[in-house]
Formats: sequence, C-alpha cells, structure tokens
Amino acid sequence: MTETIKSDYGLENHGITQPGRVYWNLSVPALYEEAIRRGEGILAQGGPLVVRTGIHTGRAPKDKFIVREPSSEANIWWGDVNRPITEENFEALHKLVLEHFRGRDLFVRDCYVGADPRYRLPIRIITEKAWASIFASNMFRRPSDEELAHHVPEFVVLHAPECYDQNYRRHNLHSSTFVLIHFGRKLIVIGGTSYAGEIKKSVFTIMNYLLPMRGVLPMHCSANIGEDGDVALFFGLSGTGKTTLSADPHRSLIGDDEHGWSDDGVFNFEGGCYAKVIRLSPTGEPEIYATTSRFGTILENVIVDEATRQIDLDDATLTENTRASYPIHFIPNAALDGRGGHPRNVVMLTADAFGVMPPIARLTPEQAVYHFLSGYTAKVAGTERGLGSEPQATFSTCFGAPFMVQDPIVYAELLRKKVAEHNTRVWLLNTGWSGGPYGVGKRMELAYTRAMVRAALRGVLDDVPTRRDPIFGLHVPTHVPDVPDHVLDPRGTWADPEAYDKKAKELAGLFLANFEQFADRVGEEILRAGPQPDRT
Repeated sequence: MTETIKSDYGLENHGITQPGRVYWNLSVPALYEEAIRRGEGILAQGGPLVVRTGIHTGRAPKDKFIVREPSSEANIWWGDVNRPITEENFEALHKLVLEHFRGRDLFVRDCYVGADPRYRLPIRIITEKAWASIFASNMFRRPSDEELAHHVPEFVVLHAPECYDQNYRRHNLHSSTFVLIHFGRKLIVIGGTSYAGEIKKSVFTIMNYLLPMRGVLPMHCSANIGEDGDVALFFGLSGTGKTTLSADPHRSLIGDDEHGWSDDGVFNFEGGCYAKVIRLSPTGEPEIYATTSRFGTILENVIVDEATRQIDLDDATLTENTRASYPIHFIPNAALDGRGGHPRNVVMLTADAFGVMPPIARLTPEQAVYHFLSGYTAKVAGTERGLGSEPQATFSTCFGAPFMVQDPIVYAELLRKKVAEHNTRVWLLNTGWSGGPYGVGKRMELAYTRAMVRAALRGVLDDVPTRRDPIFGLHVPTHVPDVPDHVLDPRGTWADPEAYDKKAKELAGLFLANFEQFADRVGEEILRAGPQPDRT
C-alpha cells in the first residue's frame, strides 16, 4: 500500500497504543481496495461500493449520551434527547474502545467541518472500517496536502463498530451500542453500530453546541442559490421534501442538510451529501439518481444482485432508510465553495397528513419563531412500526431536535435576530395531504409545490393579496401562478367542511399542547402567533 500524507500529530495523542497497521488519509481508490479485500462491501454496476450496516440501519437515539461534566453542563438542554452519562462510565467505555483498537488495523481521516474558514473545525475520524473512511472523506471538507501534513484536530471521533459493551447495564446504557460525546475532552466515542450516519450526526451535534456561542445559527436545512445570488433555506424533517425541493436545475446547491448562518452569510458544514435513496426516481431526482451508479459513492443497505451487480433502489428488504453518501461535486450544479450570502427566503416544510394546513403561507416574524420551535410534520401508517391508521403528529423542535444540544430558545432567538436584520421572508410550505386526511385526501402534487416555491423565491407573491386562515392564523396567498386557486384553500378541498373544521381544531390543539414546554419562556406575541382553535 502506498503511504499517503500523514499528520505529524500522531495517534499517541489520542491514547491509541500498539495498533495494527495505520492507514493515513488514503485515496478513495485505495480505500475501495482495502474495503473489498476485507469483505466490507461489494462493487456494483457503475462503481458504487455497496455495504450493509447490520442490525442498525438508522440512528440509535436511545444509545446516544452526552457526558455530564463541568465545562458544558450548564449549556446542555438535558432531557429525553440529550441524556447524561457520568464521566466515570464514559472513561470505562473509552478505555474499552482503546483496548479494542490494540492490534487492529485503523484508518485515519483528517478533515474539516464548515466551508467558512472563520468557523471551520478541524476533526479526525479514526475507524476500523475502510468504507467508513470513504464515508468521512465524502461527507466532510477535504484539506489540502499541506494542511494534512500539519493537521491538529480539535475534535476526534473514535469509531469502533465491532466493539460492544457487554456490561452495558453496569454503565447505565440502553444496550451494548453506545454513541458518546464529551465536550470537555473534545471526543466522540462510537461502538456497536456500523450505521455511518452516527458519525455525521455526532459531528453535527458538536457544531450545534459550539456555533451559537459565536453568534452563528447552526441549522438542519438544505440551501441553494439563484443566478442573481439570492439564497434560500429549506428546513424540514424526513419525508417533507427538503432534498427534492432544494435540488433545482435553475439554482446551485450549497448543501442538502447542515448549514451555519453567520454575520457573513450561509455556509455548508459538509463536503458531501447523504441522501435517502429508497424508490429514488430517475426523472424526479435525476442528479441524485445518477450518483447511485458512480465510483466513489457508498450505498448503505441497498439491495444488489450479486451476479449482475445491478442495484435495486425499490427494494426495502433491509430498510426503508437506504442511503447514498457521495461528495457534493457529484451534483452538476453544486456550489463547490459551500457558501452564499444572507438568505432572502426561508422555507419551513411540513408534510401535514391531517390535510388541514394551507399549502403555502407567509409567516410573520413571530409565526416564524413559533413554527421553528414547533418543527411540525406528521407520520402515517407504514412509515414506522407501531403506527396505526390515523396520522400521528410529530414535533421536532428547530426541525432537528435529536441534534440540537442547547436550549431550543437559543436557536430560535438567533433565527429571529437574523431574519429581522436581513429582512428575510419566511414561508410555511405544506407538502402533505389535501382534500382530506391521509387515506381520504391525496398528497399535494409536486408540480404545484414546485410552482409555489418558484413563485415565493422569485418574489412573485410579495404583492399578492392574502387571506388569514381562521384557525392557524396564517397569511395565505389567494393566487399562485400555475396553481389552481381552489388548492390554496384547504377547507374548500374537503367534501365535508365541518369535518375539516373538526380535524383542523384537533391539530391546532396538538400544536398548543406541544408548545406548553416553551410557554413561560417566550413573549406573549409568540404565543399569539400559534393556532387558536376557538378563533372565529
């Protein structure tokens, strides 16, 4: 194996002693060879490397813990999402991983998070899997050769998917899998899971902790930029259309998932994309589809015919959460510098399976804060085990609660401040159901949704008259080019208007119940910006 650039800041600085062979910053072709030689994956038609992640085909939120320690304790929003682990238990598991690494071959990837040099964070991913090193190379910002030679990481990820804690009950864990973050030690320790998203989202959690202290808003959103330099952000949970709507052939993609908003504008945290690819359409999402048959792409849990090596993106045998990891330059119209100016528009996406929210609405600054803190979407039968036939409202604060480590009010205040400073327009876009709830109505047509986004981003709706939704209080345009006017009034699309009223008040009540956690910490103007079931 040809030796590549090795940092003069060695592994002994991380407590790693007597490892097997250490591979520093190997090229992607060299990592392919190692991964295939070690039986980690197979080569599919066109060149992607197809891997399986075992029992973990998604994140394991109950196995993620943050160390309760003096330097960060006061800044953490402790609760069901950010659950504590003691320093003593962390040290035991850290030692377990270091012992696991002894005698094992390791792959080191030095990289950065953050496209803006003022805020970028040098990190190091140390893993026992060659394919995970390709993932890190795809997903994070890649240093120059000179930077690699003297790379000193501020945060380190120890990734040991084959290391399990057999005494997990003694360490107060949920299972033998563990994802641990120690902000004081600047260390992430991952064991017992091969799902690469744990690496990505742990690093995202770090940025969500650090950047607000520097006045930067970290965001779980996609971003693109128009020909005249206008930036748009798309917040949204899984299934709302965040990736689809930001992939516009007439706009350049800044990034598909994680960004910061500083005093200078928007910047991508990453250098790649991690797209969900189940039932991906070659016509609906041609740019993303093309990456699934390209050398350098990692396909997680995608079914492949071992004889022909053809992939089947429609097969969900292993999971609905099949994924593709690829560098962002695989997208033809990507903004490779990963930066843009201050957003002219922010679009908050929801997939309302109750079928009662308007397809598009202009939000006041107070409504923007309310809906940002709410982070509403709805899940329907078949998307998760245990869901019944009725839609289930889901509220994920800041559209990314599992990764927002500080108090949500911190992020909401930053959003309000930046929207006000830059006169940013904020929209709520419902990509869910119309004409009735899930099972009765139908999903909003993608062509209509794209037309609404296009009109909003081009300023076409700025002077269009609006009507105020009587229950949700939202300002709904009365006309959008290329969208039938009746579609803009959800109540009018229902066969039974009284049934609509009942369902709308039900959802409004769920909003209010969820927002009670913030009621005593936001102003009266924010509380009034929410739905009012009894409003006439």
